[in-house]
Amino acid sequence: MKVLVQRALGASVVVDGETIGEIDHGQLVLVGIEKGDTEADTQRLADKLLKYRMFSDQDGKMNLNVQQVGGGVLLVSQFTLAAETKKGLRPGFSTAAVPTEGERLFNDFVNQVRAQYDKVETGRFGADMKVSFTNDGPVTFMLN
Repeated sequence: MKVLVQRALGASVVVDGETIGEIDHGQLVLVGIEKGDTEADTQRLADKLLKYRMFSDQDGKMNLNVQQVGGGVLLVSQFTLAAETKKGLRPGFSTAAVPTEGERLFNDFVNQVRAQYDKVETGRFGADMKVSFTNDGPVTFMLN
């Protein structure tokens, strides 16, 4: 499981012309589910995501997490994070979870995050999504 978390000044997801998820400041989180991922992975990464200190304190140091700054969390499934890119010029996706398993584990991850925090929005699994955001910093981390 790979989670790409970006500090955002704002972010939104549009599907078929309709905004289905939107936050002001907080985290835009792209989630890639791989073969072999489990519920234990979703729990561990949900805990880490919400506790990850990527926001600045009054001294400009990254000492605060998203909950401490009252930010939103926008979770978006993105199977391309599981791409194989070491060889050739075209990505392979044999390491990505099959769609049914990917959706199940993504939904479990969403539920784990929501159980700990109430400012959570999502995209739509498997949809053609248009994701817009302003990266603050830029600050981006890969959690896995």
